[in-house]
Amino acid sequence: MRMSVLERRLQILLDDLRYRRVVEEAARSNRSVAAVIREAIDLRFPDDEDSARVQAVKALLSLTRDAGPGVGESPAELKEAYAVELAAKAAPR
Repeated sequence: MRMSVLERRLQILLDDLRYRRVVEEAARSNRSVAAVIREAIDLRFPDDEDSARVQAVKALLSLTRDAGPGVGESPAELKEAYAVELAAKAAPR
């Protein structure tokens, strides 16, 4: 993504729910509200340079959606799988 000089000022009105969502994301990600809104615009309306990045973000987000209870691997399960893999690699052949 290319950086450009911020040269336009925009004033928008948001309902309370949208405003709280943006503020919470800004606080969570340690960014300004304006940066969160700019990112949302970039994701929704990508230019040609951003299209590959946007597709990668969408693919990642689709992998991280909650698939429901009991689906996926917990940290303990990942640790166990890693230990089994290491043991298999270390075993004499």
